[in-house]
Amino acid sequence: MVLKKKKVLDVGRIVLDQHQLARLRCIVSVEKNDLANLLLECAQLTDGIQQLCLLKKIGCMLRKLGGDDVHHSQSGTCVEILVRIYWGLESRSPLKRATASALNGIPENLKEEVVSCLISCLKKEMLIVDKSHIRKVIDSIAACMENFSLGEMCTQCLYLEVLQFLHMTLVDFKLQNMNLGGQHILQNKLMHDLLAALKATMVLVQKVQEKIHDVLCRNTESSLWETMCGLLTCVIEILLDGDFLQTVQSTAGMAALLFIKTIVDCDELLPKLVHDLLFNSNQRAHDVPEWLIQSCGQLYSTPPPDDVVLFLSQGSLAMLDWKGGKMRNSGEHLLLDILTVLLSLNARLKESSMAMSVSRNLSLWTTSALDALHVDTCSQYLKDSLNGNSEAIQKLLEYIWTHWEHPLDGVRHQTKTIFKNILKIHQKTIDDTCVLTDPFFLNITHNLMSLEWHIKGKYVLLGCLVEYFGTEHILTVDESIPKQVLGINLEQSLATYATDLLEKMFVSHKNQLMSSSESGYWSKRWHDIWVSPFLMKLCEEKPSQTTYIIEYYLPKLLKCNPDSLTFMIKELQSSDKASNVGPFNNRGALGALMTCLRAARAQGLLGTAEESAWDELIPISLIKQALVHKHEQVCLDALGLICETHCSTEALSQQEIALIKYFLPYNMNSQSPAMRQQIVWLMKKLFSRLRDSSQVLYKQTQPTKQKNAMCEKNPKSQHAEIQLQQYKDFMVWICGTLLQALFPGASFPRKFIALSLLGIIAEVFENLEGQTYRVMQMTDVLQPANVDALLGCLSSTFEELKLLAYDILKKLPPIVLGLKDSEKLQTLLQTALDLSTSTKPYDCITASYLLSLLVQQEGLMPALSACPLKQQTGYPIDYLGKVCGKQSTDKEVLETNVLEVIKYLLNCLSDEIRQAERSLVHTAASNPLYGRVHCIIGALQQLSLKSVSKVAEWRETVATLILMAFHLSAVVSPICQSSSPEGLIPMDTDLETARNLQKILNEIKPWDTNDYFTQAKLLKNEEDQELGKNAFDDCKPSENLSMAMMDQAGQFCQVTAQMVLVCCWRSMKEISLLLGFLCQHLPLQSIPDLKDGLLMIHQVGEIGEYFKCQLLQSRHRGAFELAYVGFVKLTERLTSCKNSDLQKLPQRWLEEVLHEVKSSIPTSKLCATRRSAGIPFYIQALVSSELRASNMSLLKLTMKELISLAIPSSKCQDETASVPQVHSLNILRALFRDTKLGENIIPYVPEGMQAAILGFTSPVWAVRNSSTLLFSALITRIFGVKRGKDECSKKNRMTGREFFTRFPTLYPFLLKQLETVANTMDSDSGMLKLHPSLFLLLLVLGRLYPSPLDGTSSALSLAPFVPFIIRCGHSPVYRSREMAARALVPFVAVDQILPMAVSLMERLPAATDPRIRQNHIHGILLQALHLLRSFFDTKQRMNSSLPKELHDIIGCTRAKIWLATQQNSCFLTRATFLDILNILCHQLDKSKTIDPEILNFWQTAHNIILGSELFTNEQRFSPVPGLIQWQRNITKLTLSVLGISVSPQAMSLTPDAIHKLTSGTAEVESSLLLSHLLCSEFLEVRLLTLEAVLLWLEEMDSKQVKETNGNVLFLLSQVEDTLKKLAMQEKHPECLAKILKILCHLSIDRLFPWVVNTSVMSEAKFLKWILSIAETGKNSIEMQSVTLTLASKLVNYLMLKEREKSLDSISQDLRQWIHLLAQSCGAEQQTEIRLTAAKVLIEIIPSLLANKQLYFDLLNTLTLWRCIFTLLQDEEHVVRDKATDIMQMITPFLKARKEDDISFSAINPSRAMDLGLGVLCELLQIWNQTSLGIVTLIEWMLGEDNMEGDATNDNVENYDMLFDKGEFNLWAEKIIFANLLQKHLLNLISESHVVPGDESGLCRLTTMAANQAQRVAGLLKGLPPAPEFSRTADYTRLSIQKVRLLNVAELLSLFGLGAVITGHF
Repeated sequence: MVLKKKKVLDVGRIVLDQHQLARLRCIVSVEKNDLANLLLECAQLTDGIQQLCLLKKIGCMLRKLGGDDVHHSQSGTCVEILVRIYWGLESRSPLKRATASALNGIPENLKEEVVSCLISCLKKEMLIVDKSHIRKVIDSIAACMENFSLGEMCTQCLYLEVLQFLHMTLVDFKLQNMNLGGQHILQNKLMHDLLAALKATMVLVQKVQEKIHDVLCRNTESSLWETMCGLLTCVIEILLDGDFLQTVQSTAGMAALLFIKTIVDCDELLPKLVHDLLFNSNQRAHDVPEWLIQSCGQLYSTPPPDDVVLFLSQGSLAMLDWKGGKMRNSGEHLLLDILTVLLSLNARLKESSMAMSVSRNLSLWTTSALDALHVDTCSQYLKDSLNGNSEAIQKLLEYIWTHWEHPLDGVRHQTKTIFKNILKIHQKTIDDTCVLTDPFFLNITHNLMSLEWHIKGKYVLLGCLVEYFGTEHILTVDESIPKQVLGINLEQSLATYATDLLEKMFVSHKNQLMSSSESGYWSKRWHDIWVSPFLMKLCEEKPSQTTYIIEYYLPKLLKCNPDSLTFMIKELQSSDKASNVGPFNNRGALGALMTCLRAARAQGLLGTAEESAWDELIPISLIKQALVHKHEQVCLDALGLICETHCSTEALSQQEIALIKYFLPYNMNSQSPAMRQQIVWLMKKLFSRLRDSSQVLYKQTQPTKQKNAMCEKNPKSQHAEIQLQQYKDFMVWICGTLLQALFPGASFPRKFIALSLLGIIAEVFENLEGQTYRVMQMTDVLQPANVDALLGCLSSTFEELKLLAYDILKKLPPIVLGLKDSEKLQTLLQTALDLSTSTKPYDCITASYLLSLLVQQEGLMPALSACPLKQQTGYPIDYLGKVCGKQSTDKEVLETNVLEVIKYLLNCLSDEIRQAERSLVHTAASNPLYGRVHCIIGALQQLSLKSVSKVAEWRETVATLILMAFHLSAVVSPICQSSSPEGLIPMDTDLETARNLQKILNEIKPWDTNDYFTQAKLLKNEEDQELGKNAFDDCKPSENLSMAMMDQAGQFCQVTAQMVLVCCWRSMKEISLLLGFLCQHLPLQSIPDLKDGLLMIHQVGEIGEYFKCQLLQSRHRGAFELAYVGFVKLTERLTSCKNSDLQKLPQRWLEEVLHEVKSSIPTSKLCATRRSAGIPFYIQALVSSELRASNMSLLKLTMKELISLAIPSSKCQDETASVPQVHSLNILRALFRDTKLGENIIPYVPEGMQAAILGFTSPVWAVRNSSTLLFSALITRIFGVKRGKDECSKKNRMTGREFFTRFPTLYPFLLKQLETVANTMDSDSGMLKLHPSLFLLLLVLGRLYPSPLDGTSSALSLAPFVPFIIRCGHSPVYRSREMAARALVPFVAVDQILPMAVSLMERLPAATDPRIRQNHIHGILLQALHLLRSFFDTKQRMNSSLPKELHDIIGCTRAKIWLATQQNSCFLTRATFLDILNILCHQLDKSKTIDPEILNFWQTAHNIILGSELFTNEQRFSPVPGLIQWQRNITKLTLSVLGISVSPQAMSLTPDAIHKLTSGTAEVESSLLLSHLLCSEFLEVRLLTLEAVLLWLEEMDSKQVKETNGNVLFLLSQVEDTLKKLAMQEKHPECLAKILKILCHLSIDRLFPWVVNTSVMSEAKFLKWILSIAETGKNSIEMQSVTLTLASKLVNYLMLKEREKSLDSISQDLRQWIHLLAQSCGAEQQTEIRLTAAKVLIEIIPSLLANKQLYFDLLNTLTLWRCIFTLLQDEEHVVRDKATDIMQMITPFLKARKEDDISFSAINPSRAMDLGLGVLCELLQIWNQTSLGIVTLIEWMLGEDNMEGDATNDNVENYDMLFDKGEFNLWAEKIIFANLLQKHLLNLISESHVVPGDESGLCRLTTMAANQAQRVAGLLKGLPPAPEFSRTADYTRLSIQKVRLLNVAELLSLFGLGAVITGHF
């Protein structure tokens, strides 16, 4: 039994009038189950659900009525009453459907009477003239024709009358719409009524079509003719009226075709008439009836608009009978013509709704075409026209290629349907040909497979092919598809598409394999293809990259084949993967196993978790190991395995409870938000399961209570009772653990999980209705200390924690909260009021939550009256009368408290506003105003303002609130509206600066009576007052502000500009939120003269004007952004209100602001800077609030005006005239970025793009700046949000055809602009002519690319752009040439890249050419370079035989080789040519064969290297452009040649081949080349060389090449002396760091003896030298890291080498190294340095720290261990993870290394810290250092004595810091470490049984702790009341120290000491 909150279903209610009730009572018989009895009982019930049950019984009784009952008056009367009940119910009511069902079952003899009664009622309903009743009649007519046979008979009998009624209704609706302009809500309601009437008319005509046809054929003058023609005329008028919604027009189009089809009696004439109607043909059919011309006259007189043609086409496709074949050839021609017109409409209609309609119609067309092909009489002409290779189908395919990634989901879905139907259509046209060998199908498959995988449409269409042909067909094309698509699953945007394709493939493949002849062996092949690659991905990829495979792919795989689970478990537990329990960078087999088991259990594949079930699957130790795994996803999967079950009532086993207890303590401090959310979500599932299963268990215990006490209890019952007790104990433990986690100093993650789970427990185990048993109540475990801890969470700086704590606290009764204590209540109230005026912004949030909690308490009124501030303000409150009166309900108490608190806060605020008027600076320093307003909002949120009882008081309070908001805004808004709000108040103490600011202050003074702003002023501290008395004799401020500001405590404080600005803009923020809240939640006055609401109509207008003023004039972003939030709430309320005047306000405001923008002048108050400040927000709020169902008239109006202003004109040539253009560009940017507008903004993209590009040509900087911002917004809107680091990533690109199909007007525009730009590039004069639009054009074009599916059509081809882009590469601007090169790449098809590169290379000049233009050469080289890179990136692997084009490019390169030699004087073009050589070398290096072409090319490269200035030293270089690039590129080329000898591929070549490749003529050995590079005088050369060597060494260390490649070490052995020499002589720190890194990779044995220039350096001297470098290189992170690594490696080597000798000679160096290592672990160090320290500790711990031998003295060893624990508590997640790897290196001889046979090879930091402390305590015993170790560890727990500062500054807090960032490390928790340390020390002391001999050490510790305890106790007593709120930081620090001191006291008590410590507390 699952207990859930019941959803209240409103089914309505049956209500009979008194007359009908009286009739029923008169005929009631004695028989209990009589029909009348049931009806009467049903009518008297008030519950609709119960009435619904009785109606079902009445239906059963009606079906059982006999012949005698039929004529009985009682039955007839009951049936009549039942019919009247039917008519009286709402159309969508379940009661109405039940009544119709009952009447449907009535006997045949009584049906005529029922129909007669229905007819009578329907006639009566249609006679009612009330317009408000019409919709009900329409719905009733529609309901009669929906699954109600008797109702259908009724409408068929009255079809003429009903049609006439509907005709009149449609005409009336059409007239009403003409009079509702601007009233969107009424207009929207009318549209829905009209749509219902149209649909009802169509349904009725379809049901009586034959009758109508017969009548019209017999009598053409009947009233039916008039009605049908009238209906046709009416729907045509609706169709042509643009004021109607498109849904209505679309339905009207279908209705028109239905009516025409019904009236026309000739099937062959019908398609001709429709053709004339659609295409406005001049040659009409000769027999067009007159009635059709009269009814559709407007369609015949003028060409119909595009949208009308679209809707008529839809009607033709939907209403004409294509399947019957009756329309013959004319129908076939009409079908093909409709496709032509639909495709042409697609090119013209660009609105999103129209695009959706076109796609639906094309889908409908393919369905109609299929219907036409199903007919046996189908002509061969139609088959040929619909063949896959026909023009019509090819055009449809082009539509699919351009729309399969359309932004609208509906369009993408329709393209899938169209594609499916095209496959079926083509199969119908090829008769019996084998589909698998058909050229059309093969071509489609190969084309789709050739596309890149980032195209989403590819997956959809491949899925269609799989459904149609099966998976084997696809696998024959490419067997690697499963692996490729699994790799795509790593990306979120493609994961769902990829998974859907994979699911279709493996399901189809399974079915194919099982149906094959070898079905018995299908499993192995299926697993090899679909499961094994998945397991490989799961094990080897990073956990973050496999999220979507697990979420989407795995469940579907298991659902398809549940037996795969056995295969997965077997594979993951196999011998070769058993040890792979979690490498450092992936989840490993253990994580993969947890993932698979979790998914299987969630699907119910594992059954129930009995006590032994886990052991049967996998060992429990593996689950425990996974629960504390270092990778979060492994932990979550293990937790999910425990918590997620298929059955929600499955009982929790004892093993599961034990596993949860093991998991929770070690995972509550997770820094990952995703993991925290997952833990909370999974634990909620567990708690719900525990609750539901407890109900089942409780029921099992109930029968035992009814038996005799002497009887033996049922074993099942006993087991249930035991389990319930286990549940209770478990929940008590859970609550206790969570409440203890709220200790002082607990991190945000721990508090978040604790509070979230406590809130869930309170929610899950609340007292639900129908619940028979509750496991526990939160109040049972709460202690006063726990409540205080929960209250303390309200003071957190994280609002998320405040909210979680508040939600828990408000559910607790006052007695538990302790708020029955008036003193505590008074203290909290006073604290909240004090915090509401704090200068720290987060304090007012705390005050708001406190007040929100306190307003729910009955004792608030006395406490409020007793507040000192209350007495000061003199605000009276008669709480005694309210208390002494009648007992108030909770709702009344809440309303009274909220009202009085708001009044009180208003009273305080009014005084503070008056003070602010006198001195805003003093207010900002002492009591900022925003806190009070924030508290008012918080109090209002506790109450439902639409159901208050004290309406008059609330109305008055609301009016006061609004006036207060306006008053406060008037005081603070001038700061936010000033031209420079951020620097309004000078922070300088320089007198001259203050005088210079005088003019500025006078210009922007916000308030004439504010003394501060009348003169420039300096705020001084107390010491500077005397010195500055005479400094301002000339501009002396008023007397009361000439002194330094004092805060409320009388302390002097410095007031900064930041404090004043924060006070002002936050006040503006709270005012905006308050007014928005009032507009959103207060009941609105309905009529101006009627006082029926809390918010008056005139007040709404005033609030709107206020928002208008703030949004149009504020300069501070925070102020107008929050004003926008409030204004949006107002506009949404205006749009949905029923008052027509208020509805028109948004349009009026919009027109006013657009007029103001259009006529902007320099003196306008509109802000022309700061991106127009709040103006775009104002217009955005007005436009986006428009109803989605409307025609978006406001958006159309706005875009029309803004586009006209944004397009540059000749007038906008100066800054004054360009202000409207700047505003329009900024507003357009905001609208294009607004997601609320969705696809409605897309039709305006082309105009926006033109405005942006043309605006960039403006001479005014402001216009160019705004155009750039608009352009950026448009790029994002068109191509999507950037999803990769690459600017031109294929994820954010589009095919040229798709782009220009969606925005056709941009094609000629961009082409013309590009031509204009290109014409400026070929200037013969060589002068710089940079066209402003060049960058923007190339950015747009660079995101387009050709698709192999674009077809042969050249209308929108990208080819015309290519010559212009190539010419842009001739620009004299480097950046322009580079962008042109990037833009060219996507315009060249893949198979044309190499020919294009060859063509470009051939354009390069020869060395003998008389005129060489280096800019042209550089542009061509860049374009060729980018083309080659693109080609080789696309072709990831090359064949052994090189393609001909590559031979051509090599030949062209060798022909122009002079450009890379000294013949070319330009280093920049030489460098670019070397880039091309490098990329060719890189690709040729991959070739496995050696042919003459390769050898010749390597020879050429070698000659270039040897002939370069780098090796010839012929000249000294002067700094010229391109020199650095050339140095880098010639070095890269040299390293490429050297790289062959060290690459893995070289191992397969013969020594002679390597020699030929690397040295060619054997003139220079590889080692000499490398030495020459290393000794180069150029820094860039040395750096690149050292980086390459490092890369070789890292590759050598990797598993891939470690065993096969020794060439690196051989090459380095030749240059060891060079490296040693460089190490001693290198002056550049970056190069030196690289050299030392190389030495770190080499073996220490090979470095010594260290001989440089005949001097020999020993290991000890080398260590000293390294440490000296570490001291001098602290400014370089890289140097610090490498010196620490190398020194540590050397220390480890020396310690192991000299283990039997004395280390006194290096003892000082060892201490220095330990100090360096400890210093590197500090929180102040960079992350990279701390990571290096962790790596060092990983290397040394097995040999030096966790060894049976103690190498260092104990204190130094413990210092290194302290470093480990410091890193395990590091704030950076990556450092902690690396530190956990230290535990993996601990030798296994230690007992603490294993627990319950768990191998802790990859554990999380919390578990690692616990394990590490245990290991350390065990090592102390092994080393026989227990005594000294205990003393040292207790000193760790005690911490540093940092209380001295508090003793002297116990009452001082630094209030000058406005935003206090708090402690540096937000993850480390001192109490957790102290508690773990105490736990292990207690175990150590109890196990060792040794009393420490160092009694002096213990006494010293005791004295130290006692002194600290005395100071801490004194400081705690000196804190003010509720210090957790008023002095949070001090209280937390002291509380932490108190806990640590008590822990120390407990440890010392074991030695008879410590009592003096506890005595202080």
